Amino acid sequence: MFKRLIDWHLKAWKDHKYRKPLLLRGARQVGKTHAVRQLGKHFDHMIEINFELAKDAKPIFDKDLRPERILRELAAYVGRTKIIPGKTLLFFDEIQEAPEAILALRYFYEEMPELHVIAAGSLFDFALEQVGLPVGRVSSMYMYPLSFIEYLAASGNIAAVQTILGNPNKESFSEPIHQSLMSLVGEYLAIGGMPEAVAKWVEERNPKESFQVHHDLIASYRQDFEKYASKPQMEPIDTLFRQIPSMVGEEFQYKNIHGEFRKRELAPCLDLLCKANVVHRIQHSAGNGIPLGAEVNLEWFKLILVDVALCQATLGFDLSTWFLEPGLDFVNRGSITEAFVGQELLCYSHPHQKAELHFWKRQAKSSTAEVDYLFEYNREIVPIEVKSGDGRTLKSMLMFLENHPDSPYGVRFSAQNYSQWEKVDSRPLYAVCSLAHEEQKQALDYLLEFPKFLA
Repeated sequence: MFKRLIDWHLKAWKDHKYRKPLLLRGARQVGKTHAVRQLGKHFDHMIEINFELAKDAKPIFDKDLRPERILRELAAYVGRTKIIPGKTLLFFDEIQEAPEAILALRYFYEEMPELHVIAAGSLFDFALEQVGLPVGRVSSMYMYPLSFIEYLAASGNIAAVQTILGNPNKESFSEPIHQSLMSLVGEYLAIGGMPEAVAKWVEERNPKESFQVHHDLIASYRQDFEKYASKPQMEPIDTLFRQIPSMVGEEFQYKNIHGEFRKRELAPCLDLLCKANVVHRIQHSAGNGIPLGAEVNLEWFKLILVDVALCQATLGFDLSTWFLEPGLDFVNRGSITEAFVGQELLCYSHPHQKAELHFWKRQAKSSTAEVDYLFEYNREIVPIEVKSGDGRTLKSMLMFLENHPDSPYGVRFSAQNYSQWEKVDSRPLYAVCSLAHEEQKQALDYLLEFPKFLA
């Protein structure tokens, strides 16, 4: 199985002198369990308890939360003599099924800080409503589907990774190189970033195998609804899930959802989908300063699904056309291209903070203007526009820059090569990683150490 950027961060956590028990958070099937198992190879022992499967392990946490007793009984449960802090990785998977185990993390930190403990769960945030988060006693990392750069590495396109990351001055590439990289973007938009779909593509080189995985994952997400939605919410949440992909790139309005549901029924269901990390909000912000979240308008937002390929599969798109005519699809599926950039921004964000996406919109009698994303980069607000065609119209971007003097430049991502025009930095779609958080840039460099990376 391929490596991930999260591997670098997990190794850094392992070696940190003042580490805390770690919560690995993200949607179902984005690779959390595999990432922890990879880290486990760097320990003498790893003990994994999946509370969804090992329901009889939950009573161990019911008596009291004393770490010494819990470790002694866990060791007996898995048939080991003892769990050795510093040499054993203790992994609680699907921890939302054992809320008392979440509370125990606090006492592992306070009384046994040398023990490496990781907890994960796709529906973890729902369990927090019952027991709360041990604030100051645990840390979090957030996972998403494979980014485009991770996908290239996983599929063996290391030369492409080196080409993209080895261009810090953003110089334009020769046309054959540029077109080759854009074709790989089209390939990614067909396969997506869900690990199982990528693995099928790497193993079989038959996109139909990956397309089947997409539909299986969609069915899995829908089956999960019964785990966190009430019975009256089942129909409206399923309706939302099926219709949101058709509204990607647009300002979301509840009245556009087909069906006999009102906002008061749909809004709580949308909150559930976001809490499950199946859907991400892109919230409106005035963009006048940092943090962007200080000036949000909660009534204005857009939505993207967890993965661009799943989004298209939900809509019934023929994904094979990305292999045949990617240039045409970039034009015809502009909203998917916009969602791709949003997904990339999430993937390259600070892994220890829950990433938030924002956009800007101006509504006036004389004119309207909209910028697809506002992104905080190096303590500056960078407006981002995504153009699926030649991307020559930048009126909204220029209007934002004119009215926000603290934003020194804007970035346009499109199918075009690198270029510069006035205060707009134009970059190709394969270069969203150029806005990666500093910690993610270190992880990207680690990804380039490929022979060592595979060790």
